[in-house]
Amino acid sequence: MGKERKKFGAFSGVFTPSILTILGVIMYLRLGWVTGVAGIWGVIAIILIAHIISVTTGLSIASIATDKKIEAGGIYYILSRSLGLPMGGSIGITLFVGTALSISLYIIGFTENFLAIPAIENLISLDTEHLNSIRIVGTSVLTLLLIIALISTNFAIKTQFVILGAIFLSLVSISVGIFMGNGSNPSDTTEFVLPFRNFSFVEVFAIFFPAVTGFTAGVAMSGDLKDPKKDIPKGTLYSILSGLIIYLSLAFLFYFFVDQQLLLNNYNFLMAIAWIPVLVIAGIWGATLSSALGGILGGPRIIQAIAQDRIVPRFLGKGHGKNKEPRNALIITFLIAELGILVGDLNVIAGIVTMFYLTAYGFINIAFALEKWASTDFRPSFNMPIWIGIAGFLASFMVMFKLDLTSMMIALVIISFVYYFISKKQLHLAMGDVWQSVRYSILRRMLSKLDRRQLNERNWRPNILLFSGGTKNRPHLIQFGKSLVGEQGIISNFDLILNKSSNVLFPKHKQPIDDSVYDDTDGIFARRQECNNVYEGIETIAATYGFSGVEPNTVLLGWGRQTRNPLRFAKMLKYLSDLDLNIVLLDYEQKRGFGNYKLIDIWWRGGSNNGNLVLSLIKFLRASYEWRLAKVRLMIINMDEEKEEQIRKDTYIVLDNMRMEAEVKIINNGIEKLPVNMIIKKESAHADLIFLGLAEVQEGMEQEFVKRADYLYKDLGTIALVNASTFFKELKIGV
Repeated sequence: MGKERKKFGAFSGVFTPSILTILGVIMYLRLGWVTGVAGIWGVIAIILIAHIISVTTGLSIASIATDKKIEAGGIYYILSRSLGLPMGGSIGITLFVGTALSISLYIIGFTENFLAIPAIENLISLDTEHLNSIRIVGTSVLTLLLIIALISTNFAIKTQFVILGAIFLSLVSISVGIFMGNGSNPSDTTEFVLPFRNFSFVEVFAIFFPAVTGFTAGVAMSGDLKDPKKDIPKGTLYSILSGLIIYLSLAFLFYFFVDQQLLLNNYNFLMAIAWIPVLVIAGIWGATLSSALGGILGGPRIIQAIAQDRIVPRFLGKGHGKNKEPRNALIITFLIAELGILVGDLNVIAGIVTMFYLTAYGFINIAFALEKWASTDFRPSFNMPIWIGIAGFLASFMVMFKLDLTSMMIALVIISFVYYFISKKQLHLAMGDVWQSVRYSILRRMLSKLDRRQLNERNWRPNILLFSGGTKNRPHLIQFGKSLVGEQGIISNFDLILNKSSNVLFPKHKQPIDDSVYDDTDGIFARRQECNNVYEGIETIAATYGFSGVEPNTVLLGWGRQTRNPLRFAKMLKYLSDLDLNIVLLDYEQKRGFGNYKLIDIWWRGGSNNGNLVLSLIKFLRASYEWRLAKVRLMIINMDEEKEEQIRKDTYIVLDNMRMEAEVKIINNGIEKLPVNMIIKKESAHADLIFLGLAEVQEGMEQEFVKRADYLYKDLGTIALVNASTFFKELKIGV
């Protein structure tokens, strides 16, 4: 029986690697310079602003960690299980690259101090003045740390306790040395340099910010913790708080007790002022090397978790030994870190790492805010108000914007590209993500607002109940409905299945229809329902379907020319009209279809509201791809030639008010008095679609209504018969 996998607690697994990374290269080699450049109030502002981001992000992580089971992958795991694999994967890859480059940052910092020691410089004949010296030593150190990580994670964790002790002793040595007066300047003639004289606030902030990113080192060890739900919040928050206290204390000491010129001109001034310099050297080496080692341990585990979700090649997710060590991922981490070492400039690497971490932290905070706002399943034991996440998100991106807008845009473009690439793979988590809850919450709020605000004609859009009888039977109805709503309206297509013995509708889970037949068009929803009478089914659905804010306003179905029960069909139209719904009946000519989609004729009587509805529908119809080039003609039959000019003038006023272009054609019929259908057949012989008003169905005259309509509309081509609801105002043309 094999040994159980070694697990770590909050102190050894989270706090120690986090605080060692926080108290690292920036504290030893750049905090003094930051203090000298920024002055006391500037350095305090920089430290506090940086910690606003780290504290809010730490609180967001702690809250999420106490809600979900956190497995290997740390922050990537948190983001992917909250924001989904595409978003989590794109940020996870960004965070991995940032972690790998932070290894370069720490090793370059070590190398700067290592080569600044005269004895070592003389021994190996290398110095910090030459980038190649930093590259040679840095590559050697990186290789050594790689070997340590390959030997054992447990061994690497144990070395951190020794390093933590060395850092503590170095801080004691620095404090004692300062109070002994080692940092004072013997000359009183030294010029005082005004804050930010040679460097801007954002430039100094970018160099300092990696100092507060270290808390993610502990989170990255989530797969090796005994109890991540308890260990991550405790270890993360205690490390951030400890770092804040230490950085503020050192900033005060440096500003008030160390000469400004020493701070500005000597990155390694701590060795000159310390009580026992060798302790500072031990602290610097320990902090930088342990921080680099923390990145070497954490970075591969991020990409290993991403690979196990099949986002990147699977070989990167392979584990070795009983602890599933990510050796393949470790090699990739080594190569990226080596690229950073070849750059060789600590300040440049610090700026790049800052941008990567700020991006990741912004999305961590928004993930928490979305979970808190929308998810019904979000019940953390460490509960935080939602404004924590919102503040962290805004702070991260505002700082990114101020630091370097170009770099920010490049980072977001790269993330967007990776997001698109991952989305194309169509990967999904069995546990789901927060976006479904977010969409539901947004929908709920929007529906409430829609319900409280009265709709007007300007904002009207078609919300269509379509009874197609199945997409295979009447594809032209689906096509026409899609053209009517375009990208603005909604279609609910009901496929009614006639079953004489049916007393109930389909069970809810059987009602949805595969919507692939709609070519992924948004705004089209399909349902299948059983009924023992089609007309009663249509009436019932029209009367009950929808709810406040998004009630259907239009019924679209085929004209019942072939109906076996014209009386019942007419009664159904009367019922739909009584419900005050717009009615559109498509009388489709099978041979001609919609022709070339080039010409639409609207036959208009001057004194009804049908014309208003038709013009509104035309607005949406011409926005569709098929009808985008169609010419529209308003055809008006005039029985009084004296009114022709007034009719034309009124019509153009209506068109101008609706900002529509159309040709107005007036047919004078006062003398000849030809039948309407004959005029329509002659004038619209080449029209691809004809709109006609639908007469009202008079009670007791249903049979005559259908017969008369069949007679009037036969052989006219494809016709849309329209009856408007009272929502639309009457248009008085020539009256």
